[in-house]
Amino acid sequence: QVQLVESGGGLVQAGASLRLSCAASGRTFSSYAMAWFRQAPGKEREFVAIISASGGNTVYADSVKGRFTISRDNAKNTVYLQMNRLKPEDTAVYYCARRGRYTRAYSRTDEYDYWGQGTQVTVSS
Repeated sequence: QVQLVESGGGLVQAGASLRLSCAASGRTFSSYAMAWFRQAPGKEREFVAIISASGGNTVYADSVKGRFTISRDNAKNTVYLQMNRLKPEDTAVYYCARRGRYTRAYSRTDEYDYWGQGTQVTVSS
């Protein structure tokens, strides 16, 4: 069984930075791509960023490109999301997820087999 635990969320003003962490249990962390999603109130969960198993490849949603950076430390079983120049529209619960399937697009939630409990990010204007 894999557990993902996010941390690092909080309340910040627009323009500020936050770094989210997602710690994973288990011995196979380095074998899987990992992603961050977010869900705002009343909206569907949306893709934010993904990083390959080795960390050599990353992809971002257009809405965060140039502001967010996903990274991972396989020795620590941890994936990070550095968020800079935060905007009020970034307010959401942020989830990390393990990509367990490769049948469809990486942005689909059904490609992921394990999810964390989420961490709240609130950006005030």
